[in-house]
Amino acid sequence: MAQVPQRFFDALAVRTWCGLSLRALGHAREEIDAINVYPVADGDTGTNLYLTVESAVAAVEAVFAAHEVDGEPPGGSAAPRDGAGGPSLADAVGAMAHGALIGARGNSGTILAQLLRGMAQVLSVRSDTDHTGGQGLQRALRHAAASARQAVAHPVEGTVLTVASAAADAADAAGGDCAEVARAAYEGARAALAATPGQLAALERAGVVDAGGHGLVTVLAALVETFTGRAPGPVAAPHARVERAVEGQCSAEEGDGNGPAFEVIYLLEAEDAAVARLRQRLDALGDSLVVVGGDGLWNVHVHVDDAGAAVEAGVEAGRPYRIRITHFGHGDAHTTKAERPPRERAQRAVVAVVPGEGLAALYTEAGATTLLARPGEPPASGELVQAVRRAHAREVVLLPNDAELRHTAAAAAEQARTEGIRVALIPTRSAVQGIAALAVHESERRFDEDVVAMTSAAGATRHAEVTVAERQSWTTAGICQAGDVLGLIDGDVAVIGADVSRVAATVLDRMLSAGGELVTLVLGDEAPESVADHLEARVREAYLAVDTVVYRGGRQGALLLVGVE
Repeated sequence: MAQVPQRFFDALAVRTWCGLSLRALGHAREEIDAINVYPVADGDTGTNLYLTVESAVAAVEAVFAAHEVDGEPPGGSAAPRDGAGGPSLADAVGAMAHGALIGARGNSGTILAQLLRGMAQVLSVRSDTDHTGGQGLQRALRHAAASARQAVAHPVEGTVLTVASAAADAADAAGGDCAEVARAAYEGARAALAATPGQLAALERAGVVDAGGHGLVTVLAALVETFTGRAPGPVAAPHARVERAVEGQCSAEEGDGNGPAFEVIYLLEAEDAAVARLRQRLDALGDSLVVVGGDGLWNVHVHVDDAGAAVEAGVEAGRPYRIRITHFGHGDAHTTKAERPPRERAQRAVVAVVPGEGLAALYTEAGATTLLARPGEPPASGELVQAVRRAHAREVVLLPNDAELRHTAAAAAEQARTEGIRVALIPTRSAVQGIAALAVHESERRFDEDVVAMTSAAGATRHAEVTVAERQSWTTAGICQAGDVLGLIDGDVAVIGADVSRVAATVLDRMLSAGGELVTLVLGDEAPESVADHLEARVREAYLAVDTVVYRGGRQGALLLVGVE
């Protein structure tokens, strides 16, 4: 179905462009992954770009949700939004850039985040109207290309940076409205993409175009569709041959096993001067260094042999968080697809989202494929799809283990089904319900029977958690203050207190008042050591024939998770 074209670059155009880019990258992801040979042949460029844009889309949608007034329909109007109740252009592009920054994955995603930030810096400048035309888009593309190049420690031609510069040059040479500028940028980028094998030896040997550049051309194709209503021709340049990529990855300069062992990515809160020093230190530690952001928040990406030193450098510069370390090990980044023996697809697997390292180990020992969700970092649907693919099974049972993830998990399941994987989503609301479901899992049973048994076990498990309030708020149990200990039963606050053990005991008594045969306790790293002993003793003394099992959950956010079945 043709897209309703936008006449101007306003907030609605930003929203449309982000959505179309995500859809286009979803379709192109596997092709882009397959031609990924530089700087590391790890086959994840398309996926990283998708996850980065997915984060940008979520941020833009949140801004629109916060501004919806007077029953304005989500589709809006193609006209400028001067004086309308929706978000401003500055709001929308700011959200887009921030979402991409905090969600950037890999080298390619980090550079794309800076491209979007560069555009936002131009488009967020206040003017008499809350939209811009062709000239504003030209300036935005030019600044995006320049800022992305500045973010890379050692720019290399034949990469996404070259494609971005070509897009900006072509846009500068074009006249007219946004549609004409976008089309010129796309065509310029597409021509530059086709030329990348002649600029970079790794690409020429593999017989492919640059994967990051391919992703940018895909995003620019979505920009054309935003302003014309129709997508342009096929993105892939004549040199992009996926089948040749598989044969040629062993020739990639960074794919011979001699490159750095780790990819390190983290968000960093730091001042500009500290970041300048950080760039110098990380540049000496490794390669593929990209530092993007500003205004106190940065996304740092580097390939190194000493991952600890890269993180320590961030600690010296400011406050690093959302730290992601990926090992380029055997069968991963430095092993070619041609060398990997084909792995037989399993018949069935369980994929679970878990909130802490301890639970991840527990689930893994039980045979599940896990996706770690650190506190405040819920996984995106793309990450769930990746976990389902990693399970490498014909049938997958998906355990989100969080009520807030139900829509994300449903979207991931739907995506996996389009790839021929049979997926059943069990709506587990807590990791303890997932433990109960996993305990009755039998891969030898018929799929439907296994899903029914696991669903029944999860549904029969009441769940609770003990945590600490971060701020004053109204709850179903009254007003809590920052620092109060909260006991939540089945997602609702049931107890407010000051002592962890007392609140936990009250929660457990209320849960067992309705009966139960097994209590599962999962202790977080910050829980007092005495809590488990206190609760186990209470169960032995007050509830005959009720067993208790205790696990260490690690950094799981909550002090304590409780399950009763």
